[in-house]
Amino acid sequence: MKKSIISIVKYVAFLFIGLFLLWLVFRKLDIHLVVDQILGANYYWILLSFCCAILSHLARAARWNILINHLGNKTKLSTTFYAVMIGYFANMALPRLGEITRCGVLAKKDKISFDSLFGTVVAERVFDMIVLFTMIFLVIVFQLKLVGGFVDKHIFSPLVSEFSTNITPIIIIGGLFVLAILLTIFFMKHFLPKTPELSLYSKIREFFTGFFTGIKTIYKLKKKWLFLFYTFVIWLMYFMMTYLVFFSMEATSHLTIIDGITILAIGSLGMVAPVPGGLGAYHFIVKAVLVELYLIPSAIAASWATLIHTSQGVLVIAVGALSYFLIFLQKKKNNNELS
Repeated sequence: MKKSIISIVKYVAFLFIGLFLLWLVFRKLDIHLVVDQILGANYYWILLSFCCAILSHLARAARWNILINHLGNKTKLSTTFYAVMIGYFANMALPRLGEITRCGVLAKKDKISFDSLFGTVVAERVFDMIVLFTMIFLVIVFQLKLVGGFVDKHIFSPLVSEFSTNITPIIIIGGLFVLAILLTIFFMKHFLPKTPELSLYSKIREFFTGFFTGIKTIYKLKKKWLFLFYTFVIWLMYFMMTYLVFFSMEATSHLTIIDGITILAIGSLGMVAPVPGGLGAYHFIVKAVLVELYLIPSAIAASWATLIHTSQGVLVIAVGALSYFLIFLQKKKNNNELS
């Protein structure tokens, strides 16, 4: 009961954060102009991005099959695809629910251990996390002048300006930093060894255990090169989903391939944020990047972020609902054949 209440409070809190970020994105904009931009977009490019999205989801299902087969289980690509899409559908409602849902669907459909399936999902997520952070690192390296100028203008310069005229913030921040280090050392020395069951400690330990287990699982795969190929296809299609939508609006049609990779990498941080479906977080991050790095007008930047996020959300809901219906029909057909 207590865990359920905590889960509900967390969900409401993160939903509120997402809505607050969404409000920040649109609060100074003319909503009518934003709507006109969205309705006036060229939806031919949106349809093409849908095709790329479906290919990425198929590649994810095929890659997941490799991990499942490695454990000695057999699944159909169609069934795995349905489970993946139902998982994405669940993520639209509650962050991280999708991983549990898709494992539950496949475990029930193909009689596979839920724990085994969840282990394969952890391995998947570990590898995708490595790819994402590698991409972010490369974006920073290859666009150092652009990103560096943004950071200098909006972070370093204001800080230097403030600190150069006022020594008090330096003393306060320095004192807090030293205090934080001392408290951390004291806690680790006196309390951490005696409280291995501590919630935060357990979560950190579970994270690193899952991380290294995932790496070892992928390393031991017999078809690791095929696994890497499907990973490449997944992220290539993710990029195409972003890049093609540039051409749906005249104001963003000039953006380059590198710009598309930048939006994908940084925008993904909004999608992995613990808010339902990346709501608000994705809009906030992508709008900031488009406005500050590429000088796209605020209304158009917000419109573009809304267009790509909403269109992909509609696709996930439609295909996810259809997948649930199709897997239900499969189950009913199998039951009829057995009876």
